[in-house]
Amino acid sequence: MENKDLNTSDVNASIDSNASGAPGEESVSKEEVPAEATWLEGVMDEGAMGMLLDGGAFMWPLLILAIIGLAVVIERFRSLKMLDADDDSLRRGVIDLLAEDKTEEALEKCENSRGPVAAVLANGLRKYLVLQRLGHDQGQIEEQVVKSMEGYGVHIVSALERHLPILATISSVAPMLGFLGTVAGMIEAFEDIVAKMGEVNIVEAAASGISVALYTTAFGLIVGIPAYLFFNYFSSVINSFVLQVEASAAELIEVVTVRMTLDRSEKETTSKTKKRTASTSKTKE
Repeated sequence: MENKDLNTSDVNASIDSNASGAPGEESVSKEEVPAEATWLEGVMDEGAMGMLLDGGAFMWPLLILAIIGLAVVIERFRSLKMLDADDDSLRRGVIDLLAEDKTEEALEKCENSRGPVAAVLANGLRKYLVLQRLGHDQGQIEEQVVKSMEGYGVHIVSALERHLPILATISSVAPMLGFLGTVAGMIEAFEDIVAKMGEVNIVEAAASGISVALYTTAFGLIVGIPAYLFFNYFSSVINSFVLQVEASAAELIEVVTVRMTLDRSEKETTSKTKKRTASTSKTKE
């Protein structure tokens, strides 16, 4: 009986001790569990934002260049899309109207169309009509029309190339700024290595510091390469517009020259016919 009582008391004591120790263990476990990170902290520490924050002060100018470059790309896409017109049909229509001696209708057709080709053709036809009504000879009309179209073409090209120098600058400056940030970061990393000499592993300290410093190089190339590609793309599109404008101007000058030559020959034929008629009438008299 005494053994049973001792065993029972031991069991009760162990239960009491476990019961009394439970709150302490729960508090210890609660203290050891780290607090969960919020979604905002996760966004700030990971991805492009984490790389941006770890890259240092040089990442912010690169971010500004990226925003400016994106704005220029969107603006140029919208502007050049608005200039997309059927220039071949416009040229054919204008040439047909000029061949039929319908210069005013050809001018109206150009003014109602959009695009650099229509604008240059309208400028040349307007100049041609004015000089023709003023009675200038063929050589002066051709010279003045060519000068007018060339001068207006310069303004058209300038309008098409607007903001492209910004893309060219970003494509050159962004990688150099990234390299500069990397150099500054590596200098800072080596200074930290010297300061912590003997305290931490030099290889680990150097690797972590250099990896952070290289963020600016990577981000600079990420900004610079697309800017360079879009600059070349827009330049090729603008060059095609310029070639179309030059071809249209050459065709217009050719048609105008032929039209004026025909008009002059018709006038000469008419005047000769009148002279012959007058001489015939005098002979009969």
